[in-house]
Amino acid sequence: MSSRPRPAHLPDLHRSDEPDEPDPSRPEPTAQPEPTAQPAPPAPPAPPAPASDRRTLIADAAIGLVASAGLRGLTHRAADTAAGLPAGSTSYYFRTRTALIGACYQRLVELDFAEYDGGVGAAGPSAVPPVPPDREAAVAVFAGLLYRWLTVGRERQLARFELSLEAARSPDLEPEFQRAGRAARARAAAVLAALGAQRPEEAAELLAAWTDGILYDRLVGALAHSRPAPDPAELTRITRRMLDAALSAGA
Repeated sequence: MSSRPRPAHLPDLHRSDEPDEPDPSRPEPTAQPEPTAQPAPPAPPAPPAPASDRRTLIADAAIGLVASAGLRGLTHRAADTAAGLPAGSTSYYFRTRTALIGACYQRLVELDFAEYDGGVGAAGPSAVPPVPPDREAAVAVFAGLLYRWLTVGRERQLARFELSLEAARSPDLEPEFQRAGRAARARAAAVLAALGAQRPEEAAELLAAWTDGILYDRLVGALAHSRPAPDPAELTRITRRMLDAALSAGA
């Protein structure tokens, strides 16, 4: 059975090589926009630091101000700025300048204790100071403290001298200053007693006086700026003589 010929004017629906005619009734497709990433929800505000942390932050900032600008640079507003806290924070925690300076005295002692404990190898500041195993180990620890206080801890020691002079001129500051000084000497006496000092309180007084003398002379003395950089070996020799003399006090 033969198929009938297709009229020439009819298209061959089975051929795929002819282009499709555009259909004017269909709207032209438009490009779909790329999906945009939704912004992440804002993080919740960080909780405010505990009061104890803020007090420490302010005290550290105040010590830095005293070291760089002296007592004239220590104001509540300057401490706010240096600590990166909102205006009024320092006056909230320390109402008066006397209270702020008293916080500096206490913080200086805390930092000294922490450095001593770290030098002996303790995990952190403790009520009972760790004791070096022998006299030579104690020499190494105390010489290391001297070297630190003359180098990376220089600014803190300068602030301590400034604050000490202020206490001598201001009776209101004397109680806090004496409290800090007694705490440092009591800690030194406990260490010296464990090392064999027969009169540890007297030994602690001597060691504190000699240490302050070395620090003052090397930091602000007449020849401070012309001296060479601190030498660990020299400081070890000086410390050995100081410690030997302190331990023999009252013997």
